Amino acid sequence: MNGEHGFLISGILFGLTAGVSPGPLLTLVITETLKHGRIEGMKVAAAPLITDAPIILFVVYILITMSKNQFVIGILTLFGACYVMYLGIGNITTRQIPDQESILIKKSALKQGIITNALNPHPYIFWMSIGAPIITRALNVQALKAMGFILGFYCLLIGSKVGIVFAVDRSKSIIKSKYYLYIIRFLGSALVIFGLLFVRDGIRILRSVQG
Repeated sequence: MNGEHGFLISGILFGLTAGVSPGPLLTLVITETLKHGRIEGMKVAAAPLITDAPIILFVVYILITMSKNQFVIGILTLFGACYVMYLGIGNITTRQIPDQESILIKKSALKQGIITNALNPHPYIFWMSIGAPIITRALNVQALKAMGFILGFYCLLIGSKVGIVFAVDRSKSIIKSKYYLYIIRFLGSALVIFGLLFVRDGIRILRSVQG
């Protein structure tokens, strides 16, 4: 898609796909919305706006130094696995429904979202294998084309996650039911599974460096 609106359409398609695809950040978006309301869920959804700029710059760097790329990604993947599993275990061990006071004083959702996305290898892999080459081709045509791709990507990435926040929040009466803890623990289990998958990926990447 390199036509007049091709880069914008590509950004929209990739952003929407990334926004609704299962992953640690989406799981955290849902968890924080259920636990602490849609504002906290929206904070987590906005985390890529903060984390992805240095990620893109980092990808440019590792594309130049390919010999170091796999090692850095492997180590980052293992760190991400540890943090994601830490969040998951916290959800699994939840024993009671938070009261209104604890909901009001909750302040760390954005911080958790930033850390989760910064340590999630998927944005790095996306920008290294897909995003950066598209931006490079767009810049060769016109700078506005590259801006169109980035704008389309983030509008749909963040917008789709915010849409999920509102969908979850509309059914928030479930918080008062016994099923709330089951959902939180299920989401915690999902985070642990993602963490284990990251461990596997990190080990594979480091082994490929040694090989």
